[in-house]
Order: sequence, then structure tokens, then C-alpha cells
Amino acid sequence: MEKKTKRNSFTGSLGFVLAAAGSAVGLGNIWRFPYLAAKDGGGMFLVVYIILALTFGFTLLITEISIGRKTKQSPLTAYGILHPKWKGLGVIACLVPMIILPYYCAIGGWVVKYLLVYLTGNGMKAAEDGYFTDFISGRAQPLVMMVLFLAAVAFIIFRGVDKGIESLSKVLMPVLLVFVVVIAVFSLTITHTDDGGVTRTGLEGFRIYVIPDFNGMTLERFLTVLLDAMGQLFFSLSVAMGIMITYGSYVHDDANLKSSINQIEVFDTLVAFLAGVMVIPAVYTFAGTEGMGASGPGLMFVTLPKVFRAMGTIGNFMGILFFAMVLFAALTSAVSIMEAVVSCLMDEFHLSRTKATVLETVIAGIFGLLVCFGYNVFYFELKLPNGAVAQILDIMDYVSNNLLMPLVAIGTCVLIGWVVKPKTVIEEVEKTGCKMGRKRLYIVMIKVVAPVMLAVLFLKSLGV
Repeated sequence: MEKKTKRNSFTGSLGFVLAAAGSAVGLGNIWRFPYLAAKDGGGMFLVVYIILALTFGFTLLITEISIGRKTKQSPLTAYGILHPKWKGLGVIACLVPMIILPYYCAIGGWVVKYLLVYLTGNGMKAAEDGYFTDFISGRAQPLVMMVLFLAAVAFIIFRGVDKGIESLSKVLMPVLLVFVVVIAVFSLTITHTDDGGVTRTGLEGFRIYVIPDFNGMTLERFLTVLLDAMGQLFFSLSVAMGIMITYGSYVHDDANLKSSINQIEVFDTLVAFLAGVMVIPAVYTFAGTEGMGASGPGLMFVTLPKVFRAMGTIGNFMGILFFAMVLFAALTSAVSIMEAVVSCLMDEFHLSRTKATVLETVIAGIFGLLVCFGYNVFYFELKLPNGAVAQILDIMDYVSNNLLMPLVAIGTCVLIGWVVKPKTVIEEVEKTGCKMGRKRLYIVMIKVVAPVMLAVLFLKSLGV
């Protein structure tokens, strides 16, 4: 008889919601959402994002969580249980977090470095030109920081679902939300006069962020906003990465999925919005509209340290608060990414949690080393199909986020919408007696709208 690995579970709905929200609230919310909102007309982007969250995001989220709870398996095996001929989709879904974890831990190491710099009172150094480039192009420090971050993630996974992931989420997520609110409120209250005598305030930056800008609005520009918002939501909710299927498999059968998913949507959207409130008013106040063009690592590790320096004496403290908040967000997301892989190894190969965690830690460590050395020893430049110039980290990000994740999401929509039918998910949600809500919308989205939108997003990623 085949040996079955003992499966952990969340102790209750609160633990599940906080863990899932912790996965969703990651670096993408902090360094990509504010940039897209500033680029795409502020309030216009927000309105489109919220509408998509209630339709497109809801569809993908409830589908993956339902698949997980129904099969009680990780993605590597869950798809095969739903339909034997679709197990290959589970393989791709398992590959995604395996590719993401090494470079996510490398970036997590960068966050650790910057938090330590601010904690030791040397935050002003982080704002110097070339500081970030000099750091990541070094050999020892980025590797040490990556290992520290990876070790912390592995320790949490080793402790299991309830004692590790759930316990961490119940502590870090409320603290993270408090930090986000405090920084956001501070960002709204600041005022700065530059060398040219121009005075800007955080409230002016906030108005740029939330008031829709319809100047020059064309169909082409609206489609750009739509695709940007959809792409951000797609990555923000942690769908098509195997994470939500994995977390769904740990949810008790008597839990109210409809209520839990609504809470995850609200939490993720709230933090994404507050990320914009944190960043856009502060950057606008100290760097003007020109400074609002930064995104990704450039925003977090180059632009914002300069903003903290311009704040004067309080800047170092704000740097501590900000990078502590970012570390918490990165940690909860990285934990969910590793858990997706560990769960796959446990379900498919019947490894113990300890063995699966050690194996994935070693794999992530090896590829994380390559990512760190990608800025020095193995440095090269490659032009991607979307026009971006990349090296190792960017290539891994492109393959996982722009190629594999859309394929997994499209495949999931086809499987649920046309092969095993939407009733598979609807019955899973309603088996506790609660009505699903947005049922007709869900059927239309999963069968037609979501796969078409994902296909367009995929083609855009290919530079078509």
C-alpha cells in the first residue's frame, strides 16, 4: 500500500485568510502598484483595478482555492486528480514557485541589507549614488544576505502549516498593516521646499494618485491601463503559482470559502492602495513628478532612500519602518512560495516535511547563488522578447511571470470552464451551505472572459 504523508491544515479561517493575504501582499504591491498608478492616470488605474479585483481576480482566486480544498493536494498532483490528462499543467504550476523562490530570496537579502543599514544609523549612505549597484555587484554581501533570508523562510516552513506559516501570519500581518498605515499617514502630512523655491506637499501627491486623469484618454490608452491593472492583479493575488491551491488544500471542509476569499480580496486591495499612499505622495513631495517614474528595485533601493535622506532627521527612522515593513511582506510571500514547492514534493514523492524542506532549500540556495553572481561573476546582458535588457534574475522573472504563469492560468480556466465544468468549483464553495454569490459572473469569466484576457496578457508579454 502506498505511503501517505500526513497533511497539516490551518486551525481556522483567520489563519488561512492572513496566510493567503500575506502571500498576496508582497514586493509587487510595494514597488510596482504605485508606479503603475502614477503612470496610468492615478484614479483611473485604481477604478479599473478594483473592478478587475471583483471579477477577474475573484475568478482566479476562488478557482485555485477550491481546487486545493477539493483535492487536498498541491498543484503537482491536484490537476491530475481533477482530470488524469491534465497532470502536465500541475508540473508547470510547480515549476513556477521553484523558479521564483531563488531570485525572491536574493531580493529578500537586499531588503535585509537595507534594513540593517538603517538600523545601524547609516541610512544616509544608502542614498548615495551608486550605493545599490555597488552592493549587488559585490560577491560576499549579497550572498550572505540571501542565505540569511532563505534560512529564515526554511525555518518557518520546517515548523509546518499551523506552527510555522499560520503563527507567522497572525503576528506579521497585523504588524505589517500597522506599519503601512503609519507610513501612509506620515506620507500625507509631509511638506518640502526644493532648492528652486518650489513647495510640494504629500496631499498634492495624494490627489495625483486618486483623482482620475482623463486628459488625452483614447481607446489605446484605456487598453494599456486595463492590461497594466490586470497584470498587476494577476501577480498580486499569487494566482497561477501553485500557492493558492496549496493553501486551499489546508483549509477545513467546513470553512466558508466565500467569506474567506472576500476577505483576502479586501486585504490585498487595501494594502495595494495604501502602498500607493505610502510611496507616491512622499516621492512627489521630495522628487516631483520626475521621481514618480521609478519602479521595481530602482524605486525601493534607489529613489526611496533619497527621499528618506531629504526628510532630514526623521529620515533614518522612516527608513527603518519602511524596510521592516517590506521585509515582513517579502517574508510572508517567500514562505508561501516555498510551501507550494515543499507541498508538491511531499504529495508526489511522499517525503517528510523535513526532507522536502531541506531539498528545496538546497535547490533554492544553489540557484540563489547564481542570481547573486549574475551581477558580477556571471554578468551578461540579454534582450528579452518584451524589449527589456536582462541578466539572470530578469530572465528567471520573465520565464516564470510572463510565460509560465499565464499558461497555467489559461490552462486552469480551460480545465474548469470547459472540461470538468464550473460546477466543480461552485459545488465546492457551496458544500458548507453558503451561496457562492457572483455565480453567473463566475461562469462567464472562467469560460470566456478570463482566458481571453489572459491570452492577450500573454501575447503582450511576448512583445506581440
